[in-house]
Amino acid sequence: MTRIKYYLALLLCGFAVYGHAEPRKANMTTATTAATARPVAVTAKSVPKAAAKPSAAKASKAAPRATGRPARNVRVVRRVGPPPPEPFNPNVLDVQSTAALVVNMQSGDVVYNKNITAVSPIASITKLMTAMVVLDSKLPLDEPIALTEDDLDHIKHTGSRLQIGTVLTRDEMLRLALMSSENRAASALGRAYPGGTAAFVREMNLKAISLDMMQSSFVDSTGLSSSNVSTAQDLAKMVTAAYQYPLIRQYSTGNGYAVQTVSGRTLEFRNTNALIPSPEWQIELSKTGYIREAGRCLVMQTVIAGAPVVIVLLDSWGRLSRSGDANRIKKWIEYHAGRMNVG
Repeated sequence: MTRIKYYLALLLCGFAVYGHAEPRKANMTTATTAATARPVAVTAKSVPKAAAKPSAAKASKAAPRATGRPARNVRVVRRVGPPPPEPFNPNVLDVQSTAALVVNMQSGDVVYNKNITAVSPIASITKLMTAMVVLDSKLPLDEPIALTEDDLDHIKHTGSRLQIGTVLTRDEMLRLALMSSENRAASALGRAYPGGTAAFVREMNLKAISLDMMQSSFVDSTGLSSSNVSTAQDLAKMVTAAYQYPLIRQYSTGNGYAVQTVSGRTLEFRNTNALIPSPEWQIELSKTGYIREAGRCLVMQTVIAGAPVVIVLLDSWGRLSRSGDANRIKKWIEYHAGRMNVG
């Protein structure tokens, strides 16, 4: 009996020990998990695919490497601003035209000269001589002249807004030839001369001789032919002579003019000299010219620093260089005139 009680007591004690062991183990596991729940590095597997960072290979394709140079597949666009203004050198007058002559007509002093005896084509500068011969002829300026097939450009094959059949007065033809360098108008002026174009060209060359333009020669009234040639020295004489004609001064410096076409349309013509509208210039006579053989040409009589000045620029190398040369000449003369007045 006593032995039975002894084994029963042992059985009860074992039940008590094993019955409380599992909860204790659970508590220990919970404590261990809590103790080890420290921040760890997040990997691509621990987050959704949308939030995962790209691999190193993909990242190198997505952005340029920091090597100081743009990646090959990245286009770099650089904005190009306007060129810096040219520095003004009061000791040197830098003229880009191949030939140039600047004369102070008040004092007779040559302000600048460059290749002034070189013979070269003069393009539409020819039209100043055309205008003088027309006005010397005393033909009625209100006489109507019709454009014909003979007035087409068969040399350079240039076009015109004046249609064949257009009828304008001699005065209007003269204005368009001088102001907007209209070739068909200049051709019509020569063709409508008594004796035709041949007689007109002969008078042009006789006029040149009378002005002592011994290195000049003319073959048409438009300047389209490269055989219309002269020198900067001769053209200064021609500008001085043309200045004596009030209509040439007026028409060559006009800013714009409108004419009616055969179809009833109104055509607006503008001056080919971009300096004419400028308030900084006082231009009293002007003529531009261009054909490939002559380059960009410009002749003017203007007032600079209170004195009349003749400017001849031949064969300028760029579209704007003749205007640039004229502006440089003006600035240079004004600078030195100011220093003389101060002194």
